[in-house]
Amino acid sequence: MGGMHALEWAVSHPARVERLAALSTTAFSSADQIALNTVQIEAIHMDPGFTEGQYYDAADGEGPYRGLALARRMALLNYRSPDELNARFGRTWQSELSPLTGRGRFAVASYLDFHGNKFTRRFDANSYITLARAMNSHDIGRDRGGVSSALQRVTARALILGIDSDRLFPPDDQRLIADGLRPSSAEEAVVIDSEFGHDGFLIENETVGRHLQALLES
Repeated sequence: MGGMHALEWAVSHPARVERLAALSTTAFSSADQIALNTVQIEAIHMDPGFTEGQYYDAADGEGPYRGLALARRMALLNYRSPDELNARFGRTWQSELSPLTGRGRFAVASYLDFHGNKFTRRFDANSYITLARAMNSHDIGRDRGGVSSALQRVTARALILGIDSDRLFPPDDQRLIADGLRPSSAEEAVVIDSEFGHDGFLIENETVGRHLQALLES
């Protein structure tokens, strides 16, 4: 959503934006991206504790925590790459108990559970739904004559950066943005190598930071 905001501001208020850094984002949410958000929203809706969003008077430990944790697990699968998960966890078990008997767990399943449950302690289900729906609505070309026409409004010097293993917002999304900008803004998208998928733009600090520094100093 940060990248979506940055694009929107650069298109809406070109005179006020001198530098644009759009990292691992897209000009519009595709059907695939909308589908991923939609199943996360539905996971929260299906939690009996959601009660149509009226759960704020629920007792401690109650509310739509299971649905929110499941939505987070779904999202996490899209933030990381298959290569990283395979290399990091393989088919290892979390404990000595075999997951093949139904008693033990695979290590990757435990990893998803940990992050899903941790997320529920610091986030709100209604907020999650609102943000996911807002991302589904993202389309800088809406009411502007299309994406290409909208991008031509940008006058800022831009850094359009993607991650080669990003399966949530793949590099073609960033190339489309860069190709639509004026040559004076950005000549092409920067795609960096990383095993971390979408989260690579947060993890590859040295590489991303070097490109950001060059943008700010240009």
